[in-house]
Amino acid sequence: MLNLFSLKGLSWRLGANGQDKVVLSVVEVESLRSEIAALEERESHFKAQLEHIDEILRSARLSGYLFLRTRWAALPGESLPIDDTDVDDWLPRFIVLHGSCIYLYMIATDLSPQDSTFLSDIVEIGSLPCLSREDGETRYCFYLLTRHGLRYECSSTSKIQIDLWLEALRADCKLASNAKDLNDSEKA
Repeated sequence: MLNLFSLKGLSWRLGANGQDKVVLSVVEVESLRSEIAALEERESHFKAQLEHIDEILRSARLSGYLFLRTRWAALPGESLPIDDTDVDDWLPRFIVLHGSCIYLYMIATDLSPQDSTFLSDIVEIGSLPCLSREDGETRYCFYLLTRHGLRYECSSTSKIQIDLWLEALRADCKLASNAKDLNDSEKA
């Protein structure tokens, strides 16, 4: 197999049967063994990541990449937060709706979520105005407000994706205010 490669730094000698062969020192053999072990460990880690993604995609009610930013609601007695609509702090996150929880991953291949929120902690779900970016791209937005005052704002360039998330979250959270919103939108 080594005849297929031109490896620099390896000693090539002509063997007894006229074929080239590589002569390695004990140190070089041990180095190659440790490199092979490291590659096998990486392969095992990648397989675990793929199995994890496969499990998420099979069992999740909804999953996908959305742009996300978080805000905290003003506490009683605090001044209102500054208007930060011009701040572009949207970060792409892989979001999974599974069971009674929403999981937030940095990327889809992460083995553990960066954050999670119980659906029972969500007190409000609503649409936000569309954002028009400098490059002409339009982002459709919605938000989730938790009982702790944490507001997740999510956006996507796909209106269909946002509508799917809103429909799924409203159905799973069963909020009284959402039933009113749905009735109002059906009348319009």
